Amino acid sequence: MLLQPSPQLLTEALERARTHAPFLAMLADREPELIEDLSAALADPLARARAFEGAAGEGQRLRIERRRLALLVALGDLAGVFDLTRVTRLLSDFADDALDRAIRAAILERTPDAEPRGFAAIALGKQGSRELNYSSDIDPILIFDPRALPCRPREAVEEAAVRIGRRVVELLQTRDADGYVMRVDLRLRPSPEVTPIVLPVEAAISYYESQALPWERAAFIRARACAGDLALGQGFLEAIRPFVWRRALDYGTIREIRDISRRIRDHYAQAQKFGPGYDLKRGRGGIREVEFFAQIHQLIHGGREPELRVPATRDALAALAAAGRIDAGDAAALTEAYVQFRTIEHRLQMVNDLQTHTLPADPGALDNVAGLHGLADGTVLIETLRPHVERVGSVYDSLAGEEDARLPSDSDTLQARLAGCGFENAGGVLRIVEGWRGGSYPALRTAQAREALEAVLPGLLDAFAHAPDSIHAVTRFDAMLSRLPSAINFFRLLEAQPGLAKLLGAILSHAPTLADQLGRRAELLDGLIDASAFDPVAEVPVLMREMAACERGADYQWQLEHVRRLVNEKRFALGAQIVAGASDPLDVSAGYARVAEAAAAVLADAAVEEFARVHGRVPQSELVILALGRMGGQALTHASDLDLVYLFTGDYAAESDGAKPLGAVTYYNRLAQRVTAALSVPTAAGPLYEVDTRLRPSGAQGPLTVSLDAFARYQREDAWTWEHMALTRARPIFGSDAARGAVAGIVDAVLHGARPERDIPADAAKMRAEMAAHKPAAGPLDAKLLDGGLVDLEFAVHTLQLQHRTAFEPRLALAIDQLAAQGLMPAAMRPAHDFLTRLLVTMRLVAPDAQPPGAATQALVARALGLASWDEVVATLEQTRQEVRACWAAVRGH
Repeated sequence: MLLQPSPQLLTEALERARTHAPFLAMLADREPELIEDLSAALADPLARARAFEGAAGEGQRLRIERRRLALLVALGDLAGVFDLTRVTRLLSDFADDALDRAIRAAILERTPDAEPRGFAAIALGKQGSRELNYSSDIDPILIFDPRALPCRPREAVEEAAVRIGRRVVELLQTRDADGYVMRVDLRLRPSPEVTPIVLPVEAAISYYESQALPWERAAFIRARACAGDLALGQGFLEAIRPFVWRRALDYGTIREIRDISRRIRDHYAQAQKFGPGYDLKRGRGGIREVEFFAQIHQLIHGGREPELRVPATRDALAALAAAGRIDAGDAAALTEAYVQFRTIEHRLQMVNDLQTHTLPADPGALDNVAGLHGLADGTVLIETLRPHVERVGSVYDSLAGEEDARLPSDSDTLQARLAGCGFENAGGVLRIVEGWRGGSYPALRTAQAREALEAVLPGLLDAFAHAPDSIHAVTRFDAMLSRLPSAINFFRLLEAQPGLAKLLGAILSHAPTLADQLGRRAELLDGLIDASAFDPVAEVPVLMREMAACERGADYQWQLEHVRRLVNEKRFALGAQIVAGASDPLDVSAGYARVAEAAAAVLADAAVEEFARVHGRVPQSELVILALGRMGGQALTHASDLDLVYLFTGDYAAESDGAKPLGAVTYYNRLAQRVTAALSVPTAAGPLYEVDTRLRPSGAQGPLTVSLDAFARYQREDAWTWEHMALTRARPIFGSDAARGAVAGIVDAVLHGARPERDIPADAAKMRAEMAAHKPAAGPLDAKLLDGGLVDLEFAVHTLQLQHRTAFEPRLALAIDQLAAQGLMPAAMRPAHDFLTRLLVTMRLVAPDAQPPGAATQALVARALGLASWDEVVATLEQTRQEVRACWAAVRGH
C-alpha cells in the first residue's frame, strides 16, 4: 500500500536513518539525487532505482540498482509510506528481475546469437511467496531442459548448464565498491552434496516423485517459477504438484515439520528466552513458528482444498481461517505478530545490511534499533514485542504439543491405569496392549512403528474406553492391526488429528463392516480428516470430474486405481456418517448410488478408450449401460451389488476400425468384460462392486452384450414377467444422450404395453414364493427378505405398475407416492418404505448378519431410524411388516 508521503515524515525518517543506520547513511551520501526528490522517487521505487547512467555491464548495473532500491525501500518503510506488503513485494520483484537478467546475461555471454531459453529458476522460501526481507538471501532451484538450452559446439549440455548457473551466482553475489546484488543459496536443491547446481528438469521431476524428503513438501508450498524460461519452470511445478499436495497425506511430513521446529528451539536455546538477544526468526514464538503453523495446516488440508494453496504466510492464515481450519482469533493474532516481527527484523538489517534476525544483547545496540524504529529505547521495543511473542508461542504450542505422557510399562501400573480409564475388563485390554508392545504383528515389528504406537496409545485407549462398546473397539482394533502390513502412517494420522480417535472408537464399536475395511486399508481414515467428509455426496457430474482427474503420464491402470481409491474412500465416509449420526440413511443410500454411477461411467469411459487403442471403434455404434435394481432406483447400501445390462447401438454385423478389428458382437462382449473387470476385480486399492449381469436378455445363458434391436425384440416378445418387473427400475447410466434416449424409449414402450399379455399378479406371486423358498431371511432383522419386508413391498409396487401401466419411476419411494396418489396403494406404504430402507442401510453396516446388535449399537440403530429406543424399533418393524404383508396380499389377490 502506498500512502501519500508527508515531507515531515520523510525528513524524520531520513534523520533516523542517518543517526541509527550506518548502511543507510552511506547510501544516502552516495545517492544524493534520490534524496533531493525523495517523494517522487517513492512513487515508483523500482523505476527510480533503474534510472541512472554509466554502468559497465549487467553485473554492475544490478549492484547499483540494488543499493538504490535498498535506500528507497528503507526510507519508504521508516516513513510509513510503505506497509510490509509493499516492502516485501518491492524486494521480491527486484530479486525476480535480477535473477532473470542474470540468467539471460549468462546465456548470451556464451551464445550471443541464441534465444535465452531452456533454463529456469524456481523460487522457494520468502522469494517464492514474495515476502523477501530487507537483507534476504534467495534459495532458488535451477533447472534446465537439455533439448532447449543453447550451448557451444561440441559442449555437453549438462556442462553448459552448470557453467551458466555458476555465472548467474557470480553476477549476483560478487561484491565490490558498488555493493552486491544478493546472496544465493542453492542448498535446497535435491541432494545438494552430490548433485550439480543446475538439474535436468526430468531428473528433478523424478526425484520429487520418488525420493524427496518429507520437509521438502513444505518448502514447495511457496515455490514459484520466477526467472528464466517461465514455461519450463511452470511445467516443472505442475508435474510435481501431486508430490506437494496429497489427498492422503503422509503424516510423517507433519511430524517432520514439528521436529524441525523442536530442533530449532533446542539449537537456539540461548535465544529462546524473550528479551535482548532474542532471535525473531527462530526463537520460540517467532517468525518461523507463525510460518510453520500455517504450513502444517496447509499440508493437512491443501490436498483436498485448493483454495488453501496460497504461498504468502498472511494470505495462508486468512484462507485457513475463512475455511474454518484455524481459529479466526488465532489467525488475526498471528498475522499482527508476523507484521511486527518482520518490521523489526527489517530494522535490524537496515543498520549494517546484515542478514540478521537477532535483537542485540548489548543495551546500547538495542536502543539504537529502537531509535531507528521511532521508539524511545530498547525497553519499549521489548515490551512492544512481548505480547506477540507470547501469543505466537502459545498458539504454536497448542499445535505442536508436548509429547503425550507415555503409558506405564509396568503391567500392574498399566492395568490400574486402564481400569481408571474406564475399561471393565482391564486385564484383557492389558494383554492386548502388551501384545502390541511386543511387536507380535507385522505392522509393529520395527522400533519406529512401536514408537509411533506409543505416541498415540494414551489418546487412543482413552477414546476406546469411552466408546459405546469399549471391548468391541479394542478387539476390532487389535484385529485390524493384525492385518495391516504397516501402521506407522496410520498412527501419525491419529497423532496429528486426535479427534479421529473418538470417531474410530465409534466405528470399531458399531460397524464391523467398516472395521474390516480399515483392517485392509487403514488410509481410508484419511478421508475423514475434513469436515466435508460428512457433507452430502456431490452430484454425479461433479463426482465424475473428480474421478476422471489424471496425474502426469497416468495410464489405464493408474486411472482404475485412482477411481477405486476415491470410491472406497467415499463409501467409507458415507458409512461413517451413519455411525456418527451425521446423516439420514436415506440420504446415505442415495449417496452410495451417486458414487457408484459416477464410478461406472468413468471406468466404462476409460475401458472404452483403452480398448479402442487396439481394436478401434465400431462406426456409428457405442456401448450403453442400463442399470436395474437398487442401482437403477438410486438407493444402494454399503454392500449392494450393481445390476447392469450392457447394450450397443448400431449394426450388430459391423466391424471395428482398429489395428485388430473385431465384429461388433465380439467387440462389445469383450469390452463389457473389461468394464465388469474394472468395476469388480480387487486390486491394491481394494474391491469396488460385485456386478450382476443376470438380468440381461436370456439371463446367464445369453450373450453378455446385445444390440438395441435385439434387446427391444426380446423385451417385446420373449421376456418373462419378472424381467418386465426389473425394467420398472431401469435407468441408462452410460452412453451418449441420444443412445440413452433410445434405450429409455424402448423401456418406456415395453412398460406401457408393448409386451405379451400375462396374469401379472399370479406370475408375481409365484416368483415371490420361489424366492422365499430359495433365499430366506438371513435373520430376524433382515429388512429386505423378511415376510413383509422390502422385497414384498417391491413386488407389490412393480405388480401394480405393470398391471395398471402407470407410475413408472425408477426410484421406489416416488413410485409409491404416485401409486398412492392414484388410489392404487395405501399411503402408509411410503413411511413403510422409508423405515425399511433406513433399517436395511444401517444394518448392512452394523449387523450384516441381521441379528440384534449389542445394546450400544441398538441405540445407534434407533437414532438412525429417528426412533426413541430399540423397543420402538422392534415394534415399528413388526407393525410395518404387517402393513406391507396386507398390501402385498391385496395386490396378488389373496
